[in-house]
Parts: sequence; structure tokens; C-alpha cells
Amino acid sequence: MNSDLLKGLNEHLKLEFRAAHEYLAMTIWLSAHDLPGFATWMRQQSSDELTHAQRIIDHLLGRDQAPVLPAIPAPPKTWKTLEALCAHVLRNEQEVTASINDLYATAEKAKDRPATVMLQWFVTEQMEEEATARAVLGRIRLVGNTGVGLLMVDQELAGGKVPGMPAEPAPAQG
Repeated sequence: MNSDLLKGLNEHLKLEFRAAHEYLAMTIWLSAHDLPGFATWMRQQSSDELTHAQRIIDHLLGRDQAPVLPAIPAPPKTWKTLEALCAHVLRNEQEVTASINDLYATAEKAKDRPATVMLQWFVTEQMEEEATARAVLGRIRLVGNTGVGLLMVDQELAGGKVPGMPAEPAPAQG
């Protein structure tokens, strides 16, 4: 594996672990603010980020490379508003997307087919992650940080539905 790509993948692990850590801190803050739907969404996001890190670690191990687990700084404990929290999520996802795009370009330049295949999954995943974060942030900007609208968005998230995102298509009958 190209040394730049190996270094980049190991550096990217910090973004995935940091996001998982921050999203878990957000889960705590959201729970304390009586927003169980948002807390459920953030708990799932934290779990997803750990899965993303594991996917990279497994790729490196499968190619006889040494993953380097990064030190993770303590996450923020509070956010001024729910909108600020959701904006933070979107910024995180955009930073992860930029890193994935850089890694993909590095893998292409190195003609590293296994890495480009693995990273293609992340490209698609990040499009979904950013769209979801953007949709939730947009809904919060629409309804505000308090009131019935906020409770409705929270209930949608509690039910596993991401506001503003289309529902999964039903399986074909036949």
C-alpha cells in the first residue's frame, strides 16, 4: 500500500472516532434536554461512526497494514441550541466527506484498486450522511428550537424517520 494512502487512512480514523465520541456526547445533551428522538438519532450516528472506523481498520488489517488508533480529545459537553448542535453535525460530516474525497484521489493516483473499492462505499455513505444532517438542520431551522414543531421532529426521529428524507421504498411484490 502506498505510504501516503496508509498515512491518510490512519489519520482519517481520528475523524471517525472523534465524530463517534462527539455524537455520543450529543446523545447525552439531547437526553438531558428531553429530546429522546434526537438522542436516539445521535446514538445511532455514534454507532455508525464506530462501524466506519472498524471498516477502515479491517481493510488495513486485511492488507497486512498496521492501523494506528488515534488519541481523541474530549468532546464538547453543551451546545447553545439544538440548531447549533445540528450545524455541528453537518460540519463534521462535511469534514469527513472532504477527507474521504482526498483519500479516494490518493488511492486512484496510486492505482490501489482495493482501496478505491473500499472508499467508494464511503463516498456513497457520506452523500447520505450529509443529506440526512442537512435535512435535520433544515427542519430545525424551519420549526425553531422550541414548540410543537420541534416535538413533531423529535417524534419523527424517535420513530426512525429522518425528517425531509424519503422513506425507504417498499420491497417489490411478486
